[in-house]
Amino acid sequence: MAANAAARDRRVRPASRPFLLPLLLLCLVFIFLAISLFKRASPIAPRSSGTLQMSWNRESNSGGSCDYSIGSWIYDPMHGSGMYDSSCKEIFKGWNCIAGNKSNARDLIKWRWKPQSCDLPLFNPIWFMESHRHTNIGFIGDSLNRNMFVSLFCTLKRVSGEVKKWRPAGADRGFTFLKYNLTIAYHRTNLLAHYSRWSANPNGGELESLGYKEGFRVDVDVPETTWAEAMPFHDILIFNTGHWWWAPSKFDPVRTPMLFFERGQPMVPPLPPHVGLDLVLKYMIRYVEKETKQSSIKFFRTQSPRHFEGGDWDHGGSCPRLSPLSTEQVDELFAINKNGTNVETRLVNQHLHKALKGSEFHILDVTHLSEFRADAHPSSAGGKKHDDCMHWCLPGVTDTWNDIFATLLGEIESSRPSS
Repeated sequence: MAANAAARDRRVRPASRPFLLPLLLLCLVFIFLAISLFKRASPIAPRSSGTLQMSWNRESNSGGSCDYSIGSWIYDPMHGSGMYDSSCKEIFKGWNCIAGNKSNARDLIKWRWKPQSCDLPLFNPIWFMESHRHTNIGFIGDSLNRNMFVSLFCTLKRVSGEVKKWRPAGADRGFTFLKYNLTIAYHRTNLLAHYSRWSANPNGGELESLGYKEGFRVDVDVPETTWAEAMPFHDILIFNTGHWWWAPSKFDPVRTPMLFFERGQPMVPPLPPHVGLDLVLKYMIRYVEKETKQSSIKFFRTQSPRHFEGGDWDHGGSCPRLSPLSTEQVDELFAINKNGTNVETRLVNQHLHKALKGSEFHILDVTHLSEFRADAHPSSAGGKKHDDCMHWCLPGVTDTWNDIFATLLGEIESSRPSS
């Protein structure tokens, strides 16, 4: 009987081998696919991660370069859990919405921007500082660029506490992270060009003969002194302008108009502000490209949208919303043909894109993604007599601007030939 059993075993074993080979092949295919998927994945580094690796998906689904400016906001309760908080002392009081007890302040960072055709990596401060040792970064523009500058500082400060505070190259404020010799600075300028109060000369002149008595002289070909000497100092530059150009409360077109000068002489007949903006952009872009290092990387940030509803800032306008706008609401507020309170957002961008075409500047497009975030301004928690529906709560939307800035910067640097 034992011999018969052994014979049966020998007959059964060969019969099972045909099933074993396909099973092994199936396992090998599964392992190969798993490895391929792992290699293709683009992990998003957490904000507080200590890893020096940062990956991003540069390709869209159609095979082209990703457009980070087109997408949607997704509510994610875990998003932003490793960010800086209201304890960062550089946050301007009016922008510290947590300390100001804005009702949705802690909820703002739980909205994650998801580009339509790719993923946006979160800013990795350790990777950023390791990758930019011995680098100087300059933010040049109005208070909205300061908003972005403070966001970057607070993010870096959270993981690198050895900081020297100083004012490099005429900056309004600046910091060097000593361990990395990385300097970031903010240069305040409203129009980019130099401007000052102008009053009529008792002895007369071309403007006086036209009836002008006072206003603001804007020298379209002269950069403001706050940043003019900083160009050779910085390796990376982020410019902006726009808010002051469509600001009748600042430059009243009748009582205190902008009066443009070129080569020291008044431009007669006087130009409207949008034509003056075109001239300033032309001259300032030319100046920057001439005065910066050949290796410098230059960004121009698009317009940051305001969200005043029911009137402008000085006519009872407010921004009471507590969640992002819908696409239809965005179009209602910002479409140029609607001529609403905040229409200058897209008008300014038309001038920027035209002026920057063919230049050395990279466009940092943050407008459309920010248009949705009517919920993310200080509003009545800003401590002013009116709602602040222009600047952004920190932490908040400008942290996403820096996510995009760091990602684009990494792509630009990686595409350059090795020295």
